Amino acid sequence: MSVGIVMLVHTALGRAEQVARHWAAAGCPVVIHVDKPVPRKVFERFAEALADVPEVSFSRRFRCEWGTWGIVAATLAASEKMLLENPQVRHVYLASGACLPLRPVQELVDYLHERPQTDFIESATTSEVPWTVGGLNAERFTLRFPFAWKRHRFLFDRYVRLQRAFRVSRQIPGELVPHMGSQWWCLTRQTLSAILEDPARKTYDHYFRRVWIPDESYFQTLARQYSIRIESRSLTLSKFDYQGKPHIFYDDHLQLLRRSDCFVARKIWPDAHRLYDAFLTDADGAMKKTEPNPRKIDRVFAKAVERRIRGRPGLYMQSRFPREDWENGVTAAPYSVFQGFSELFEDFEPWLSKATGARVHGHLFAPARAHFSEGQTAMNGALSDSATLRDYNPRAFLSNLIWNTRGERQCFQFGPADNQSVIWRIAKDPNAQVSVITGAWAVPLFRSNGNFGDIRRLAAELQKIESEHLTVLRSAHIKARVRIWTMSEFIEAPMAPLQSILDEISPGVQRRLSEAPRMVDLSGFGKFLQNLKNQGMHPYLMGDFPVDSGSHSPDQRKPPRPYLVR
Repeated sequence: MSVGIVMLVHTALGRAEQVARHWAAAGCPVVIHVDKPVPRKVFERFAEALADVPEVSFSRRFRCEWGTWGIVAATLAASEKMLLENPQVRHVYLASGACLPLRPVQELVDYLHERPQTDFIESATTSEVPWTVGGLNAERFTLRFPFAWKRHRFLFDRYVRLQRAFRVSRQIPGELVPHMGSQWWCLTRQTLSAILEDPARKTYDHYFRRVWIPDESYFQTLARQYSIRIESRSLTLSKFDYQGKPHIFYDDHLQLLRRSDCFVARKIWPDAHRLYDAFLTDADGAMKKTEPNPRKIDRVFAKAVERRIRGRPGLYMQSRFPREDWENGVTAAPYSVFQGFSELFEDFEPWLSKATGARVHGHLFAPARAHFSEGQTAMNGALSDSATLRDYNPRAFLSNLIWNTRGERQCFQFGPADNQSVIWRIAKDPNAQVSVITGAWAVPLFRSNGNFGDIRRLAAELQKIESEHLTVLRSAHIKARVRIWTMSEFIEAPMAPLQSILDEISPGVQRRLSEAPRMVDLSGFGKFLQNLKNQGMHPYLMGDFPVDSGSHSPDQRKPPRPYLVR
């Protein structure tokens, strides 16, 4: 018994020659199909190079364009020549010029000799195929595809839309049930000859000539008609990414390929000298005899696909940028945003940094510049404090800051006077922890001693901006952890909110708050708010502040002490 090898070659003819000699040296007859676009002189040199190997022959050449009938026609022609000229062949193995045997050829021969009536071909119905990419599944059998997808994409798409619009549907011949699977198969002589000699082959060929990607369905469908026993799997290791493109194996995949225990792998990079030197060797240096098990390396490829489409949390890469919501996490690590705290407390940033050990910045999105901690003008990763650079892409500025400072908790101040374009980015970030004291923006206005008309106009503008910000933070679509207090309720009992903030920043540390930051003097603040009301501006975000409120709490004014009149 012998195994015949059908090779489809279109590039890297030098490597194809090397592999063909390897097959032939083990006693396997080889029939090579060379793609018709390969120049005649190049083909003739290739044929002359193998002229000294009697086991190697060449079949009629066809143009093999991806997704078209030419690949099937080339396979049929080479298979016919193989069966006609090699009566001793009992299995035919379809490979490409980019395939590489991973184990001694004799092991493959012995393996197939023990399974004389088994066809190894991936074959599943369209309803059972989860790996098709491109939106065409069952339709590839019911529509016509006369145009090449890669060369005439516009005509391909338009013709598909036209057929859908007119509800065109092709009749599947006979009792065929369309099946799909990998192009790379190993069929018994009995099954392959039955396909080639079928009286209805002309009808089948005419039908599949207009099926999309027929090389993944022709043999997979017809083998079901004649096979005695099918194992729906390929003996060739081939992996595809999420776009349906094959993975290419390089020199650094050597140990990975050894672990697969497969007989053949594709696609091998032509310049992977280490792989060709390692596997095109004698039996003594080859792998141990074992059942092919590509699942051993599936986990590695699954991780590669995940890294390709999801990437690392908070790191934007070519596969995801600039598509919104494709990110694997908006940012790389948890961070805290404080709104109103630096306005209400004196030296809040140094106090928070001392209490938590985190890096606490000022207003990173302030109009003039980014106020980094300790007055720095640049942060990790050469992140500048320039407002012009920051505002070119504020969302990327935030993501870069968190990515560049991984391992250190970042905190910063935010307010209605800052650049508001990052509000939704923060609100949709599960890493964000947002603490807001509403209306605290009025404290700097209260202490500014400026022109009251200007203060009133600015207060109205800031209140409108903060109101819109609060609407975002209360949206049903937010993912950030948000806590909101009105200014009046916060200053009544500030210790509990501050303790919850510390616990949130350092959840594993049991730290009881013993010292609170010093609150600014709010004497007269209630009267200030009343004056704004009197001027036609209604400050409602601060909560209820009596006109005679004290410096720290809106307690009711105590009655005067009684005294004696003589």
